Amino acid sequence: MPTDAPTPVRRALLSVYDKTGIADFARRLRALDVELISTGGTAATLRDAGLAVTDVADVTGVPEVLEGRVKTLHPAIHAGILARRSRTDDLAALDEHDYAPIDLVVGNLYPFSEAVQDPDADPETVMEYVDIGGPTMLRAAAKNHFDVGVVSAPDQYAAVADELEQNDAHLSAPTRRTLAEAAFAHTSAYDQAIDAHLSPPSEAGSDTDSGLQDTYNVSLPQAQSLRYGENPHQNGALYGNPSKFYEKLHGRALSYNNLLDTSSALALIDEFRDAGPTCAILKHTNPCGVATANTLEDAWQQAFATDTQSPYGGIVVVNRPLDRATAEAIDEIFTEIVIAPAFESGVLDFLTEQDRRRVVRAKHPARDSGRLDTRSVLGGALVQTRDPALPSAADAREEWDVPTARPPSDDERTDLDFAWRVAKHVKSNAIVYARDRATLGIGAGQMSRIDASELAVFKAGKSELDLTGSVVASDAFFPFADGLEAAASEGACAAIQPGGSIRDDEVIEAADAHDVAMVLTGQRHFRH
Repeated sequence: MPTDAPTPVRRALLSVYDKTGIADFARRLRALDVELISTGGTAATLRDAGLAVTDVADVTGVPEVLEGRVKTLHPAIHAGILARRSRTDDLAALDEHDYAPIDLVVGNLYPFSEAVQDPDADPETVMEYVDIGGPTMLRAAAKNHFDVGVVSAPDQYAAVADELEQNDAHLSAPTRRTLAEAAFAHTSAYDQAIDAHLSPPSEAGSDTDSGLQDTYNVSLPQAQSLRYGENPHQNGALYGNPSKFYEKLHGRALSYNNLLDTSSALALIDEFRDAGPTCAILKHTNPCGVATANTLEDAWQQAFATDTQSPYGGIVVVNRPLDRATAEAIDEIFTEIVIAPAFESGVLDFLTEQDRRRVVRAKHPARDSGRLDTRSVLGGALVQTRDPALPSAADAREEWDVPTARPPSDDERTDLDFAWRVAKHVKSNAIVYARDRATLGIGAGQMSRIDASELAVFKAGKSELDLTGSVVASDAFFPFADGLEAAASEGACAAIQPGGSIRDDEVIEAADAHDVAMVLTGQRHFRH
């Protein structure tokens, strides 16, 4: 039976793609009289460093074949790794075939994830980056971690060498267990990357493929440990590669809730990639004010005017390089996070004078994310394709249906498109009133659509904003005519909604009765 005792390291197999630090690590192993076995480029690197190395081909008695595709896949290697030191029959089998134990495996894998990022790489070239021998060795050593150590990343070299030097070339059981866990996580993530490449999710709405597999696999590296989760009594961490989309330039580490807000802000501003200067203010992932204007400063002022109370401690995001005048206007209230794609000269220095504020630079648009949308539920996870960013205003309008007697005017169409983009990012039930490409009232997260409309009207009234001549957007259909009638009574002259209610005819009749132009998009945007 395996024991918890430290195990000696007398022979080590080193075969790495990333050769960072491998020569120094191997030198420390040799100083402990550990025999080094290696392959191809790794062996050459070690010899160049003046180290004595035994080629794998000399251990197996078989040269590398198929241009190196097969080199370590041999019983002399894997029996040496997998032999259980507590089993006399395993050790007898090694003796019978003249195989020797291998006590430490050091390996890392071909950079498959980097290879698939090359737009010029053909499928056959990409498949050459699928490592076979490497994962097999790592998994074999990890399986037999009761007796064998496995090192799967350069950042593990120092700690492993330190322990070996301090313990007469022995590795403790806890260390072997920890290294095995890391190796299995490494090979799992590697396989997931290959799986994701071969079967990427299809676009939402695809008629040919749901984009969802029979088994949902995901393996993400921890990108950031968090002080706590949504509340202080909950633990939290961020996984994945968020640095592709944004980077924090100033301030304390982004919290769990900050990260949710940042993600929501980037998704919202992406809807306005083709618009003029646009500013959005969010709180608890919901927009509390959005505007497009001739300048960012005007956009900020109009967005702030929607709700002058909620933005305190909120998130501000813009779609243009942030200028000094806008930054100074934002600075008049406390904001948790300011997000911009760039910062004009001197602006970053100004913003970083406030220690409590986080400053974030947006790097890539949210629509570049191909990851599925996942939420945890009791007993499992809900997975769906993402609700993609809306097309350009011109393309979107071509898909609109106008069932009312009066079509919207050009100005109304502009405001309807604006309000629809905002409503898409408001928690359901969602109602948005807008005029002149600025929000006037936003009703979010209500149990009924009438409640959401009443909240939006209340918010507008609280900010002393008149809804006369506004447009109204509803993230889902009006189930009854009363919602449309309530909007008309507040001064809305045009409405945009998905349609699809069994009472659409009644809602259309109500719109005609109040001379409200209405657009049906045919697509709803619930956000629960």
